[in-house]
Amino acid sequence: MKILFTAIAFFSITILFAQNKTETDKTTTDNNIVVTKHQLKLNGVIINYTATTGFMLMKDENDSLKAKVFFIAYTKDGEADASKRPIMFAYNGGPGSSSVWLHMGAIGPKKVVLSDKGEMQQPPFKYVDNDYCWLDKTDIVFIDPMMTGFTRPAKGSDKSEFTGFENDTRFVGDFIRLYTSKYARWNSPKFIGGESYGTTRSAGVANYLQERYGMYLNGVIMISAILDFGADETDRGNDRPFPLQLPTFAATAWYHHKLSPQYSDLKSLLSEVENFSMNEYASALLKGDAITDAEKNTIADKMHQYTGLSKNYILQSNLRLYVGRFNKELLRDSGLTVGRLDSRFTGYDYDEAGEAFEYDPSYDKTVYGPFAAAVNDYIKRDLNFESELPYEILTGRVGSWPLSNDRYLNVAENLRDAMTKNPYLKVWIAQGYYDMATPYFATENVVSHMFLKNDIRKNLHFTFYETGHMIYIYKPALAQLKNDFSSFIDSALPK
Repeated sequence: MKILFTAIAFFSITILFAQNKTETDKTTTDNNIVVTKHQLKLNGVIINYTATTGFMLMKDENDSLKAKVFFIAYTKDGEADASKRPIMFAYNGGPGSSSVWLHMGAIGPKKVVLSDKGEMQQPPFKYVDNDYCWLDKTDIVFIDPMMTGFTRPAKGSDKSEFTGFENDTRFVGDFIRLYTSKYARWNSPKFIGGESYGTTRSAGVANYLQERYGMYLNGVIMISAILDFGADETDRGNDRPFPLQLPTFAATAWYHHKLSPQYSDLKSLLSEVENFSMNEYASALLKGDAITDAEKNTIADKMHQYTGLSKNYILQSNLRLYVGRFNKELLRDSGLTVGRLDSRFTGYDYDEAGEAFEYDPSYDKTVYGPFAAAVNDYIKRDLNFESELPYEILTGRVGSWPLSNDRYLNVAENLRDAMTKNPYLKVWIAQGYYDMATPYFATENVVSHMFLKNDIRKNLHFTFYETGHMIYIYKPALAQLKNDFSSFIDSALPK
């Protein structure tokens, strides 16, 4: 099963930053913790904070070292009782992604400089202070799971002990428990936040912490969520994803002006397509080859109207459009492909006659280089942390990643269980309309199949953005994301 969900970063605004005074205290232990002091100005208020960078030593009950987890923690200084201040544990997805995307794209005190749209600038790349940092509301701990960042297994341990859904859930959950105990944060309001596969992880971790350690969270933040792979994986014989992806294809066609007639606004188009997807289109697919020619032609006409693809191509595709093929076909006449992570972006392939795109222009030519350069420079220059290991940004070095014994991993039940047993657990899901990796309508559909009781369902809400998988690379969406987060955390804290 091909999985690649990441989280990228964006935004280029010079934040009003008080002089970045840094004081460093290094230890010589195996965890090589480095502590630095910084300042940041947010909304006209100067925040003094501490950055703690290094390794958490993960041991078994026989005190044998099993792994070294790399983390970067930001804690606000001057709190009368730090144990009462909210704390959030954050990570990205992949599987095989470091936390760099959320760290230097949306949440952390520094962000990568991109264009307002989210495009890469000419190297050498830059990062600046982040006006939209979440540190005014919560302390933040960024976690790099196994084989990402500088995290590695200890001598005598194998990475496979920490990879795959079940192992990774325990690994990250155990880190959170250990950090919470080591830094005396058990009584702090606690949140976890993940992007893409990180949302899959979050559903597992929230339930694991609750069941294994009695650690009840205040909130779970899910950016570009995927909770049920059966709603996203368009395999032969699995028709469920096709109607759930169609609104994203329609949004993409609208953005690139391929509809005729062109709808006046995106949301009115999506409302119409969602209704079609859940009714005539889903019903037609359910019939398989028992569908009549008249029905097939009616559906193909509608799909042409909503996607801009030729009716003939839609009929030849058996009314089923695949990510990858759609990305190649939509702008074929212009010799362009559209991005998978963010379909606002376009690129060129060597072979314009191919069936699928050769690379994702919304990753390779947009964010990979700027983020790789920024995090490597930032860790050494600003955080004073030294390592000769390569900082793994988004890697295949995690190896095989077992998801479940079933055909499709579904963690919506883990989340439902956690929410039902902790009636104060709030969940916020943020989705981009131009995201083909985790389509927004698929996530909505999965949540509607959790069958949450009304008094629990009110604890979960969505926000939507006119951007892609990495919501925050688009400047207006970054600002909206911070405002939505502020509202969410206020609602999730004790009154």
